[in-house]
Amino acid sequence: MIMSSVAVIDYGMGNLHSIAKALQHVAPEAAVQVTADLKVIAAADRVVFPGVGAMPDCMRALRESGLDEALRAAAAEKPLLGICLGMQALLTDSEEGGLAPCLNLIPGHVRRFGYHLTGADGQRLKIPHMGWNQVRQHAHPLWQGIPQDSRFYFVHSYYAAPDNPAHCAAESDYPAPFACALTHGKIFAVQFHPEKSQAAGLRLLRNFLDWDGRV
Repeated sequence: MIMSSVAVIDYGMGNLHSIAKALQHVAPEAAVQVTADLKVIAAADRVVFPGVGAMPDCMRALRESGLDEALRAAAAEKPLLGICLGMQALLTDSEEGGLAPCLNLIPGHVRRFGYHLTGADGQRLKIPHMGWNQVRQHAHPLWQGIPQDSRFYFVHSYYAAPDNPAHCAAESDYPAPFACALTHGKIFAVQFHPEKSQAAGLRLLRNFLDWDGRV
């Protein structure tokens, strides 16, 4: 077990209580701090980057606070977990709000689900994609102890399309396959909400807190 201090990035959008509480639950010994303080983030052993809202607003808030550069520095030095919009913001750009530039830490693009999606039964699929969905894992330490095809909880209208298939750490279907987890260096990022995904999600958070950044 690796003991750590954990900085949960607070860029002023959304309630971060649930992810901080989940991290503290799986590792009571960890020092978890929700923060926008650049010095605290730089000193932390690992960083969690959750995200809600719209991409243009997210990126504007990151740039105005200096958190964009703090995230770039963290990704090069320590384990970084991106969640939901926090995962999408790690890519090159997003279709949301036109073509919003993102952090470009993982080469790729954020695409919107089509407007006329139908499932295998011919029924119209709703956007946003909301609810429990199976996840097909690719080998990575963060999947340790989590059964293949476990279900995780999703809420999103956009999905990640990495340029390099090797950066895909898991896939889900809606209805076509899409990358629902990404990995690159010390980064691991998920489209779903581990803090809302019961036992499988909590195990993933515990695995992140034990991860040394190596694959």
